[in-house]
Amino acid sequence: MPADPDVVIVGGGLAGLAAARRLHRAGVPWRLVEAGDRIGGRVATDEVDGYRLDRGFQVLNTAYPKLGTLLDPDTLNLGWFTSGVLVRRGGELVRLVHPVREPAGTPGTALAGIGTFTDRLRFALLATGCATLPPRRLLDAAESTSETALRRAGLSDAIIEELLRPFLSGVLVDRELETSSRVLAMVLRSFVRGRIGLPAEGMGALPRAVAAPLPADLIDLRTPVTAVASGRVRTADGELRCRAVLVAVDPPAAAELLPTLPPVRMHSYTTYYHSAAAPPLIEPILLLDGDRRELVANTVVLSNAVPGYAPAGRHLVATSVVGPSAPPEPVVRAEAARLYGRPTDEWEHLTTISIPHALPAAPPPQGRLRKPVALGDGLYVAGDHRDSPSIQGALASGWRAAGAVLHDLRAGQGGPRAPGAAPTGRR
Repeated sequence: MPADPDVVIVGGGLAGLAAARRLHRAGVPWRLVEAGDRIGGRVATDEVDGYRLDRGFQVLNTAYPKLGTLLDPDTLNLGWFTSGVLVRRGGELVRLVHPVREPAGTPGTALAGIGTFTDRLRFALLATGCATLPPRRLLDAAESTSETALRRAGLSDAIIEELLRPFLSGVLVDRELETSSRVLAMVLRSFVRGRIGLPAEGMGALPRAVAAPLPADLIDLRTPVTAVASGRVRTADGELRCRAVLVAVDPPAAAELLPTLPPVRMHSYTTYYHSAAAPPLIEPILLLDGDRRELVANTVVLSNAVPGYAPAGRHLVATSVVGPSAPPEPVVRAEAARLYGRPTDEWEHLTTISIPHALPAAPPPQGRLRKPVALGDGLYVAGDHRDSPSIQGALASGWRAAGAVLHDLRAGQGGPRAPGAAPTGRR
């Protein structure tokens, strides 16, 4: 093993990389160990026969606050989705769009047959409030489940079941909408304030961009960690000694390494990738099921947003299902035919990607969406289970955990040099 650093980061996902960036900027010696053969964790892209297949349908929201701290989104050469959705309801497709970003579609949205005009007005007021109020006000509001918050806003069953449950189930990976209303507020805030896109080289380009300023020789891939303790990280290649250990792996793996962490329930997500000779839609827009069948969360032609996601002459369709029970591919293909109103018999099934640990559940109470990252004895933890369940949460938690490490190191706390150091608050 290399020389012992001050800080060892366990895990090369977005949280671990964000932590490394802050430590590197501060000039603190660090090293990152990652069990896989690449960085990125749950954010990765496989290139297969000219297709870019993300590890499940994911998007990048330009309103994530921590994104701009770590990179210039323009360097990702983003392709954009329409700021809105299509909803299949019976024999019609209903189009609802962001009135500022898609002004030409505003009249159609106002007259859309999803819920009542009052529903649409109330939801617009709710989303606008989330976008314009200071975050602290949103996080001080009374907390409930997302579904309760929507009903308290005066929204009817029709708009919740035909629009908001299908849409939010894909975003939160939670069809029951048990997620905290404070997470919902942050989600609505980001969708109103930001644009939604995909990097030209796939979502895997995001962790590569975060890691770009870091020295590659400080990142050890294919290095699984078997145990951590105060001032020590044990791997198959040997043991690293350090002053601080920052665990930034997914919640189940973090609980194995840090038994004092409370268990985190995880939501599962499955994406079916199909290739088509002709796109079932020509617009880069998310298609939802408003018929209350509760099988497919959403489907989208990814190559409409980023043509490079498919080889020339082909089109890539991603159809996603929430929950642990993934239906057979022919069932999903039949549902896609109903949703698009186009035959799918000639579609080629490329692959199905099931992610049993896609996002951590975040039921109330979530408080201010910041769980402790300093565990004491020179041990720290980061990941989207410590902040909001999102890319933003992963990046923010890694940055925050690195800040806690820096604070304690400067205060003379740490593993071998200060055994038994106490946590220093909810940092």
